[in-house]
Amino acid sequence: MNVRRDLGIDLGTANTLVYVKGKGIVLNEPSVVAINADTGEVLKVGMEAKLMLGKTPASIIALRPLRDGVIADYDVALSMLKYFIGKAKSSITLFKPRVVIGVPIGITDVERRAILEAGLEAGAARVFLIEEPMASAIGIDLDVEEPNGNMIVDIGGGTTEVAVISLGSIVVWDSIRIAGDEMDEIIVQYVRETYRIAIGERTAEKIKIDIGNVFPCQEHDSLETVVTGIDLSTGLPRRIVLRGAEVRDALMIPVATIVESIKSTLEKTPPELATDIVERGIVATGGGSLIRGIDRLIEEETGIKVVRAEDPLTCVARGAGKVLEKIEILKKLQQVD
Repeated sequence: MNVRRDLGIDLGTANTLVYVKGKGIVLNEPSVVAINADTGEVLKVGMEAKLMLGKTPASIIALRPLRDGVIADYDVALSMLKYFIGKAKSSITLFKPRVVIGVPIGITDVERRAILEAGLEAGAARVFLIEEPMASAIGIDLDVEEPNGNMIVDIGGGTTEVAVISLGSIVVWDSIRIAGDEMDEIIVQYVRETYRIAIGERTAEKIKIDIGNVFPCQEHDSLETVVTGIDLSTGLPRRIVLRGAEVRDALMIPVATIVESIKSTLEKTPPELATDIVERGIVATGGGSLIRGIDRLIEEETGIKVVRAEDPLTCVARGAGKVLEKIEILKKLQQVD
């Protein structure tokens, strides 16, 4: 017997995750699509498409249809969403699912409408949008419907969302389009300017994962990794060794902006909720929260303890799926059917 299973989707700039109640995360793939440059035909989606980034012939383009957490190329994003929903749906039900999609707080009405319509066209029965910090909070089972202040810092691929949540609503917030992608770009820029070597975004992301850090200590200083790129002087491949301290100096440029966003949000927070946050701590989610030392840096700058969520990469998707059980919050969400 087929039972409709609803989907929670984290439609991220870097990765798309799909959560199904009772099954957990059923899909986690890069938000990348490879298309035929001449015909526009979609060739590969997800991990297979990401492996093509920077390696395709002129006839094939591998691209990300989302930028800063919103749709930059509607047709390609629609193809990607159809693929992911179809892949998730095929293993669970024949019926059209209700779909909840996590989105950045600060997106425009036009951007919201684009995501809502793409969800319907991709095969959803109904589509709801939920702000990513709220989804993250629900995903880690915070008591968001109680009169308590909870602060979420969600550092994703395209945006960083800072929000104070109480009574099922976001009370104060800030959203900046500085996050994991900007960290990758600053590493590309650093290697180019310092070593005169060109590297791609996949290499920069690997550097970030291998030795990325933002808090000075001996453990971070001793990190190192071997990087291969193209020497801009000779046009030939060249290897260098990058160390933790120099990558930290580069990453501090975008991370300093994230810290300022957290501080400004705290300054706008009502005193009673701020007291709750001091007692409970700031919860860090998203892939950017995995950067070594970012929790210690935020603690030092704010004086408030920071708790990194368990499995921070999946919080938004899990929360988007679980919100369907929270009727009062669900009523507040923008939707179409």
